[in-house]
Amino acid sequence: MPQSPIGVFDSGFGGLTVAREILDQLPQESVLYLGDTARTPYGPRPIAEVRQLALQCLDRLVDHGVKALVIACNSASAAVLADARERYDVPVVEVIRPAVRRAMAVTRSGRIGVISTEATHQSRAYVDSFVAAPPHVEVFSQPCPRFVELVEAGVTSGPEVLDVARDYLAPLQKQEIDTLILGCTHYPLLASALQYVLGEQVTLVSSAAATAADLYRVLTEGGLLAPQDNEPSHQWLTTGDPQGFTFLARRFLGPEVEQVHQAFVGRAEERV
Repeated sequence: MPQSPIGVFDSGFGGLTVAREILDQLPQESVLYLGDTARTPYGPRPIAEVRQLALQCLDRLVDHGVKALVIACNSASAAVLADARERYDVPVVEVIRPAVRRAMAVTRSGRIGVISTEATHQSRAYVDSFVAAPPHVEVFSQPCPRFVELVEAGVTSGPEVLDVARDYLAPLQKQEIDTLILGCTHYPLLASALQYVLGEQVTLVSSAAATAADLYRVLTEGGLLAPQDNEPSHQWLTTGDPQGFTFLARRFLGPEVEQVHQAFVGRAEERV
């Protein structure tokens, strides 16, 4: 079991930033990544539909014998976390609560911003995760749907990104936040632009980095860490076009993406 892979699921490409953090923080671990690119994006979809799609993909990873699941998609984490933890016998790590804990640890003023997709914003998953926070903590949520489009188009810097960032971040700047949660796994690729607009006084919290750290904790406490001398083997699956996925995946992750295979998920009559 310790040498089994870690299953990482995302609606598309953004979860590759989580995979990158896992490879960096846990280099002895094998990763099995599944991106549901045939049905992306999840962000604009109703929560019930996101739940159905996500469980189909997670079932596929469990069938492959993974030792842990990482829901590397904020929209899916908001929709499916409770169901996943009841449904599977392996540990399930998601991207929302680790980022919330990190933001609580670094904020100085208690004024915390969250940027995310529309679905995550509407779910209030981040805001509700601060329910046990001290009274002085205030959370301000801002949907930023165009950021995903820009990242997947390969536009992560330049005037267009800065203009969009200034527009989205202006309401949060008015609230004088000192910490910003990047509540979508695409957003770390925009970190330089976001930091430039906000200024150095605002601390950015990457849900990808926080999730990898939480995975380390879960594997350690569960006795599931692979041996230090383990030679990891990574697999990359997509429900969409493998060639198109490979091009973008190498931009997100680097040369570790050598070959991408197509996966089929869902019930037989509706498989993609």
